[in-house]
Amino acid sequence: MPNQRVKATRRPASLNPNIISRREPKPQNEATEERQMTRKQKTWVYSPKKPTKHSVPDRIKTEVAHTGEKLVSDELRPKHVKPPPQKPQFNYIVDIFTKWYRNYFYFCAKYACPGPNAMSPFFDANFARMEYAGGNRFHLSYMRHTGQWFEVYRDLSLSECLRHIRQEPNFQP
Repeated sequence: MPNQRVKATRRPASLNPNIISRREPKPQNEATEERQMTRKQKTWVYSPKKPTKHSVPDRIKTEVAHTGEKLVSDELRPKHVKPPPQKPQFNYIVDIFTKWYRNYFYFCAKYACPGPNAMSPFFDANFARMEYAGGNRFHLSYMRHTGQWFEVYRDLSLSECLRHIRQEPNFQP
């Protein structure tokens, strides 16, 4: 048998009794010290208060609601609200309305869901938002397809906001 080769196999150090491991287990107290060293230390940080938002005076609320509703009834409803289709397969706009919520004035569309698997027969979707910035000024935003508001204009007057909503496609339902 001297002509036969012996195949050498390597076994991991943990399985091979002839190899002594160089790494020895740490005593319990050293392991806990190391874990405490790597833990983040808590520190005090100055956190200023958020700036207070301007509350909307009632006079401005009624003025904005009146002019916003006029824009909806004169231009947006006739342009976007159509009679229901003969064989409805997809959602369609039934109504357009406005509403105040805190410092925000929303333009909303009400959609009908005609399908048999619809969770509800109607749902509301906001498509434009005016945020009161104080001093008869507003920030104008539109709802992106991601569900996030995107602010396009800052510090506009009421007439400028309504002009942008009337003319620009981002602010349409």
